Amino acid sequence: MIRNADVAIIGGGPAGLAAAVECYEQGVKDVVIIERDVKLGGILQQCIHNGFGLHMFKEELTGPEYAQRYIDKVERYGIESLLDTMVLEITPEKLVYAINPRKGLVCIRAKAVILCMGCRERTRHNLKIPGTRPAGVYTAGMVQRLTNLEGFMPGKEIVVLGSGDIGLIMARRLMFEGATIKGVYELMPYSTGLQRNIHQCLEDFDIPLWFNHTVINIHGRDRLTGVTVVEVDENRNVIKGSERRVDCDTLLLSVGLIPENEVATVAGVQLDAVTGGPVVDAARQTNVPGVFAAGNTLHVHDLVDYVSEEAEIAARGAVQYVRGEALDTAGDIQVSAGKGVRYIVPQVVNAGQESELYFRPDDVYRDGELKLCAGDEVIFKKKFIRLTPGEMERIRLNTRLLDKAGGRALSLRCV
Repeated sequence: MIRNADVAIIGGGPAGLAAAVECYEQGVKDVVIIERDVKLGGILQQCIHNGFGLHMFKEELTGPEYAQRYIDKVERYGIESLLDTMVLEITPEKLVYAINPRKGLVCIRAKAVILCMGCRERTRHNLKIPGTRPAGVYTAGMVQRLTNLEGFMPGKEIVVLGSGDIGLIMARRLMFEGATIKGVYELMPYSTGLQRNIHQCLEDFDIPLWFNHTVINIHGRDRLTGVTVVEVDENRNVIKGSERRVDCDTLLLSVGLIPENEVATVAGVQLDAVTGGPVVDAARQTNVPGVFAAGNTLHVHDLVDYVSEEAEIAARGAVQYVRGEALDTAGDIQVSAGKGVRYIVPQVVNAGQESELYFRPDDVYRDGELKLCAGDEVIFKKKFIRLTPGEMERIRLNTRLLDKAGGRALSLRCV
């Protein structure tokens, strides 16, 4: 049986919830959310720390509180949610095939699809860390789920590899529960997490942070007994003689996220080589007409408020598409990352529509200048005190700048 819908949203996390609510409030009410978990909320359900909602709601909330604001609206609007349902395939014709333990194979024919699948964590195997295979090696998100939702402590003596935000937050959380944090070791010479988390989670609790360090071996048979830590040079090569063993019973990996886009590629969606997410225009539409993307499936965000903000943009684009009001692509302008910028989203903007450009630098820069260039002409300059890859930045591409661009390709540079 095929169920027709105006908009199918893949994922019921913060992006999917915000997109569903925005579609409904824009007047497109035949919306269905497909979520593989047994409840809505996504990763927010296990993020019991505060710091959410400062931009969207002008108050500080925990993750579950933030998610519940949207879940309440979804339920009040009567938006359909297919829970415990795994999407198997999305076709270029926007047929969504999914499987559900009660309904079996489900097929939804949608006029528009919004991809909100989020990310998965990098594991030990992605990093190719050698050694034995004992119990006690976890990703940061798994430890967060075990501790906050299941009520289990993963261990008592913890080493954290990587300085991603969840790793920093869980170092503090596990210390609260009585664990000893032996240290946080980061391969890069800078943190990959927010500066506020460095201060609030590590420095305030005297948890040591070691830059230019990594783990090169894992010890233990049935249970982890220790790891070998080394220092690396500026080219991230091991400095011989710097090896030392750190005894521990748990290794927590906070080494980055990978956008979930396997079903997107089957539908023919083009992915960005740097972000791992789809290439999109200002309305967050991919190269497949009627397929949009938002949240961490598009690019990794620091703040959930920005995820919701971007999901609303994608939802408004989907609503336009459903109504046959899609933007004229004749005015498309290519946007690229120039010197000092790792990536920029969206990769395409429209000459007649203001846009927010999200970007990350490729290194730590201090006392420099951002330059937005149309061809060889600089049309915008902005001085900065500090930029770091661990924090996403934004630039408003307003009508004045679009007029200056005159339809020329844009590039953003950090000098």
